[in-house]
Amino acid sequence: MKEKKDGRHEQALTVFGCQWGDEGKGKLVDWLADSYDVVVRFQGGHNAGHTLVVDGKTVKLNVLPSGVVRKDCVNVVGNGVVVDPFALVEEMGRLEDLGYGLDSERLRLSERAHMILPVHVELDCARELQAEKGKIGTTGRGIGPAYEDKVGRRGFRLGDLRDIGGMRADVRMRSLLWHHNALRVSLGLAEVGEDFILEGLAGISELLLPYVGDVSRELGAWRSGGKSVLFEGAQGAMLDMDYGTYPYVTSSNTLPGQVATGSGLFMEGYVLGVAKAYTTRVGSGPMVSDLSGTGEGIMLRDRGEEYGTVTGRERRCGWFDLVQMRHVCQLGGVDGLALTKLDVLDGFDEIYVCEAYEHGGERFYEMPLDVRVQEVAKPVWRKFSGWKGKSHVGVRRREDVASEALSYVSYLEEALEVSIEFLSVGASRDATIVMKDLTF
Repeated sequence: MKEKKDGRHEQALTVFGCQWGDEGKGKLVDWLADSYDVVVRFQGGHNAGHTLVVDGKTVKLNVLPSGVVRKDCVNVVGNGVVVDPFALVEEMGRLEDLGYGLDSERLRLSERAHMILPVHVELDCARELQAEKGKIGTTGRGIGPAYEDKVGRRGFRLGDLRDIGGMRADVRMRSLLWHHNALRVSLGLAEVGEDFILEGLAGISELLLPYVGDVSRELGAWRSGGKSVLFEGAQGAMLDMDYGTYPYVTSSNTLPGQVATGSGLFMEGYVLGVAKAYTTRVGSGPMVSDLSGTGEGIMLRDRGEEYGTVTGRERRCGWFDLVQMRHVCQLGGVDGLALTKLDVLDGFDEIYVCEAYEHGGERFYEMPLDVRVQEVAKPVWRKFSGWKGKSHVGVRRREDVASEALSYVSYLEEALEVSIEFLSVGASRDATIVMKDLTF
């Protein structure tokens, strides 16, 4: 088992995003993975975009856990993830080209993880095209349709790659084709047959099956053997199917409560939330602190290089939203926070926090359920002095953080009643400031 550094002693750590994704989880997981034996992805698909900067190399991950660049770390894709087998092989190839090749000892894929098939991708794109004003803003990668087929009991799993011929004769195939062809006809797409579903899977199976197994059993054995496990969330809490800004959400549960179901392992441990020092969102849906189109919003976007890792779309940018963060800290059982991209705020004379929402003469300090209220509510701002002219580039110690920035961080801690354990001030793994004597 790896020797812990910085006083960490918890056998399990869950890292998840507290906003609408893109919070910098990948960098934190990569940095923390040095102290953990196993890193597990437990939900989502290759709509996730985790960017690591390691030894000057930029590594972009979609479905693989962010521990893949650590040579002595086992990486697990759990059953709660939906996997496009073709995209996964491409991602593994890109990693190998960068010098981070994976063998079946360092990468394990759950045999229970459902597959994203070409029929899912086509349906996803066709429906989003038809939606017009009601677009959810999906990445068009087939994630939602794959989860729908999983719940509809007509999906195929990675373990099914062991018997491609059996897939053709399986009752699920008839149900899958009946369902999809009805939808395809309504959307103006041609009907498909078994060959369309199975095309290319035989070749892919030879590449992937060495990595496929009963990872829940393996995780249980590692836990019993004293191995430490880091669970890595994808997307963000506000995209959670149940507790996010529904219907503008992803197709899975993104909160820490999904860990046990999506990995097959329950472990008590520390929950670390990750949030930017401001707020961003890609695509449609409410975001009360949105500054899009304003000078401040454009400055946040440009200084933070706020463009989607997966889609390349501009992210909407705004000030930090306390209402949204209170909601997530309570739901996620957050023990501590990592506040990322603090350096992006270096250029501002003044900084604001959204303390409440206002609508119809009423102030909301807790997240309102009705998305229609969220869409029209106005932010109630609190102003802080900025630290323009003081750069955090290269800062690695708490005592070197600008006093105005420390005041801002202390206010957030007090308002959220959660300790901020780390500040991130750059993309590289070492651009991390440890704020407290760590308790995990």
